[in-house]
Amino acid sequence: MDAPSTLTTLLQQAEADRDAAQAVLRHCEAVAAQAQAQAEQLSAYRSQYQQRWTTQFRQSGAIELVQCYQGFAQRLEQAITQQTHTTTQAQSRLEQARAQLIAREQRVAAVRKLIERRQAEQNRVAERRDQRNTDEAALRRHTASRLTPSLT
Repeated sequence: MDAPSTLTTLLQQAEADRDAAQAVLRHCEAVAAQAQAQAEQLSAYRSQYQQRWTTQFRQSGAIELVQCYQGFAQRLEQAITQQTHTTTQAQSRLEQARAQLIAREQRVAAVRKLIERRQAEQNRVAERRDQRNTDEAALRRHTASRLTPSLT
């Protein structure tokens, strides 16, 4: 396998890795957004729940009702704590996915740059070869014209 096709294969693999990293990032973004939305919903529900029961307790508050409220409020707090943890984990995975994508994009850029450099070097070699051939042809014509008697 020659160098250009090896580099092309390497570029294709790097691009495939980058594309996979982009897909992972999009998935992580969706998961993080969903986790954040759910955390916000739970917090909003807690506020509404507290407000509703605060009004209810002002009117009348049997001890059983207060215990029921406190039990549910405690479970709601646990759910919010767990969802906050889930959201934090999702954000962490999102940041890792971003870092992975950046690394993959840098790899693609590096391979492209290498291909450009190799192509530029091949172009320089071809230009030098063409110039050398042109110079040699001009020298042969000049030498041939000096050796051929003039018809004047």
